[in-house]
Amino acid sequence: MDANGKDDLKIPLLEPSDAVVLDIKPVRNVDHGVRTITFKIGGMECASCSTSIESVLQELNGVESAIVSALQGQAVVKYVPELVGVKAIKEAVEDAGFEVTEFSEQDIAVCRLKINGMMCTSCSESVERALSMVEGVKKVVVGLALEEAKVNYDPNVINTDRIVEAVEDAGFGAELIGSGNDGNKVHIKLEGIVSPDNMNMIKSSLESLNGVNHVEIDMEECKVTVGYDPDLTGSRSLIQFIQESCHYQASLYVPERRYETEKNHEIKLYRNQFLWSCLFSVPLLMFSMVLPMIPPYGNWLNYKLQNMLTVGMVLRWILCTPVQFIIGKRFYVGSYHALRRKSANMDVLVALGTNAAYFYSVYTVIKALISDAFEGQDFFETSTMLISFILLGKYLESIAKGKTSDALAKLTDLAPDTACLLTMDNNGNVISETEISSQLIQKNDVLKIFPGSKFPVDGVIIDGHGYVNESMITGEAIPIAKSTGDRVIGGTVNENGCLLIKVTHIGSETALSQIVQIVEAAQLARAPVQKLADRISRFFVPAVVAAALVTWLAWYIPGALGLYPKSWIPKAMDEFELALQFGISVLVVACPCALGLATPTAVMVATGKGATQGVLIKGGNALEKAHKVNTIVFDKTGTLTVGKPEVVSDVLFSEISMEEFCNLAIAVEANSEHPIAKAIVEHAKNKLLDHKSQIANNSVVKDFEEHPGAGVGCKVGDKTVFVGNKKLMRLSNVSVDPEIENYFSDNEKLARTCVLVAVDGKVAGAFAVTDPVKPEAVHVISFLRSMNVNSIMVTGDNWSTATAIAKEVGIENVYAEIDPLGKADRVKDLQARGKIVAMVGDGINDSPALVAANVGMAIGAGTDVAIEAADIVLIKSNLEDVITAVDLSRKTIARIHLNYVWALGYNILGMPIAAGVLFPFTGIRLPPWLAGALMAASSISVVCSSLLLQTYKKPFTYSK
Repeated sequence: MDANGKDDLKIPLLEPSDAVVLDIKPVRNVDHGVRTITFKIGGMECASCSTSIESVLQELNGVESAIVSALQGQAVVKYVPELVGVKAIKEAVEDAGFEVTEFSEQDIAVCRLKINGMMCTSCSESVERALSMVEGVKKVVVGLALEEAKVNYDPNVINTDRIVEAVEDAGFGAELIGSGNDGNKVHIKLEGIVSPDNMNMIKSSLESLNGVNHVEIDMEECKVTVGYDPDLTGSRSLIQFIQESCHYQASLYVPERRYETEKNHEIKLYRNQFLWSCLFSVPLLMFSMVLPMIPPYGNWLNYKLQNMLTVGMVLRWILCTPVQFIIGKRFYVGSYHALRRKSANMDVLVALGTNAAYFYSVYTVIKALISDAFEGQDFFETSTMLISFILLGKYLESIAKGKTSDALAKLTDLAPDTACLLTMDNNGNVISETEISSQLIQKNDVLKIFPGSKFPVDGVIIDGHGYVNESMITGEAIPIAKSTGDRVIGGTVNENGCLLIKVTHIGSETALSQIVQIVEAAQLARAPVQKLADRISRFFVPAVVAAALVTWLAWYIPGALGLYPKSWIPKAMDEFELALQFGISVLVVACPCALGLATPTAVMVATGKGATQGVLIKGGNALEKAHKVNTIVFDKTGTLTVGKPEVVSDVLFSEISMEEFCNLAIAVEANSEHPIAKAIVEHAKNKLLDHKSQIANNSVVKDFEEHPGAGVGCKVGDKTVFVGNKKLMRLSNVSVDPEIENYFSDNEKLARTCVLVAVDGKVAGAFAVTDPVKPEAVHVISFLRSMNVNSIMVTGDNWSTATAIAKEVGIENVYAEIDPLGKADRVKDLQARGKIVAMVGDGINDSPALVAANVGMAIGAGTDVAIEAADIVLIKSNLEDVITAVDLSRKTIARIHLNYVWALGYNILGMPIAAGVLFPFTGIRLPPWLAGALMAASSISVVCSSLLLQTYKKPFTYSK
């Protein structure tokens, strides 16, 4: 990174390629009436011009204040949208004879909502459709996994309350998470407040400040939230203003992460519901299936209380009812809202199946009570077991979904909590050093960064030089030399040297915040693959209901008209009850119990098996997407390579002995913290040990000096030694012979870095350093090719190194010198060409690409952020597990499809028999109890089919 001009410092470091940058800063919360916009004005030559513009704007009805800066060429206007629009403000300035630039005629605000009650992709589609139809809403993105919605809207037309109402009208719960850019908000805790008037006074005072966009107050907690423009003010200035001008004690307040609390509550809710259902369903299953087979208990359960009503029937009814109507209430609510939206989801299937079983069972109980000859079978256990299985699936799903927000939290946590703020006089002398919260940093602050510390925000170095580990951004492990004028990025680590930086970007403008925003946006995007069960349910439910109704009518009407013999009707029944049994049998045999188990059981077995094989798969979505992958994008450093530099060769170019050469290298490089220096020291020591030579421990090093980006130099005894690259040799007037140039050229072709050692003005020898390729990489790429999977490498490293590594492992397509956003763009380009892309990476810089890809695979030794952002984690950091992940997903999806055959096969074959197709010819009918047995058989078949995945074995294992 080279020194930049003053204007360049205002440019965000990771500005999205498709971003539209506007200098309009609308207030994001319209509930408080007053809004603020900032725009550029051309043609101002002096202070009188700005005064005249201010007077023109203040004459407009609805403009509360206008501040115009002739120096900056911009205006900040506070106005009431109900009284005046942004277009009228623009026209007033133009009528005064000035040019308005960078001004948006349409105000667009952004808000994020927490959505409750979404069960499947059809639910997220319903929310998106409901919001899109609201006037004033410009764009909607609904994330099913995050259970959130991001809405772009025109605040002059609609407010957040109306947006929340639209979601609730669609049958879902909604809660406002935030509006506007939360990165430029500060939460302040107030002390000494005695009345609401005090809070209102503080609110009015803050709103009058230049740069304050909006103010929200919390009377009960005595807290105030201020949204501000970081170019005009800052959090520390706002707190200072409250203390000095309003005379109240104010301090920074960090709100809790509400999403985590809500997720934990949801997980506990599903867990408790499942345990409560088990409390009833397990005894019921014993009374229904097990105890009747044991003579003493069976006789007791079959004891008749009244007519044909037995003790077992009453006990099963009592145990089933709470599960059906109290624990299973959520399925009724979900079904109601789904049917109200004219759609059918899994809730409708569950409610229909359980109600068919339950109410038929109730019918048999009533019939047994009033009849002394009726022999019927209840299916109370069918209802309770189905609800228990579904709740277990929801519990496991909620645990998996709770992990989706961890990546964002870990990204945010990369920045340190505190920073050392310097107060300086006009001559640049340090007056004081103060430790402050990182959230109180403002633009143009001067911070002191100690060796080993992280940079809290983005800035530019104004004093000092050292090495900065930027692997968080670049993915490359080798630190980069930094000196005065170079940029530094928040979250990166200062390896050595004490640096003074001037803050250039804070809040949402920092590179780290932009990565967070990209990951967040990618997570909100809906998965393109829709669940098969949801697709089936769209026609399955109405088809089953119609078939049951047609069956009942087809038997009842002919029976009432006497079109078939009365002898067909069993004793203690009439034509109505016979027709009803046929109709109920159709419903029961088509019960979606197995349909609901087909996917979760296979996913549970596959993910468990994958974990034992070193592949952590985060749920069914990852499996479903991974099986279609035909292109895999690999990061280089730490993914295809080991990620740790090491010396692979050494050579002498003078009469010096290898022992002296190694000792001189150790003496010099032991004083450096650079990773390459450490690799050279380790190699030289091992070289001496191999030759049984003595390691010199008494070498006196003097005048040690670092040359950033070139190497180091010092005196070792009476010898002058330089260790570094060709640049350092030129600076030190050390000639580089053609033989040495050839050595450089040969090693660069092999993706190696050459380090020269010069003694007393002459090159004595050199080391070749490389980041070695993982031993299994070549074989993995070859095996993927045999699976019809294309491999591509994307890296931030230079072209020569990237090309050499790609050639070594057998990858033909390479993208080099790519930044984090560029990696995500490359993934999107491949997707635009119809490729199903998996991204394999290990660094934070890979996070945007990991989430943008159809499937993100993180190396287990990589960062926590990459691991949390990915769909699949390779726990053992072994590339062969990439093959395992793809192959296991293919086998699992094939198993799920087979499960659907088992789940629907019994139903499709059983429905005609249940409808009585064979009854007129053979006298065979399928009573509800037998239909229930077939339904249970389909569930058992599905579970057993899924359990066969336990026999899965890796298709490829690398052995040296």
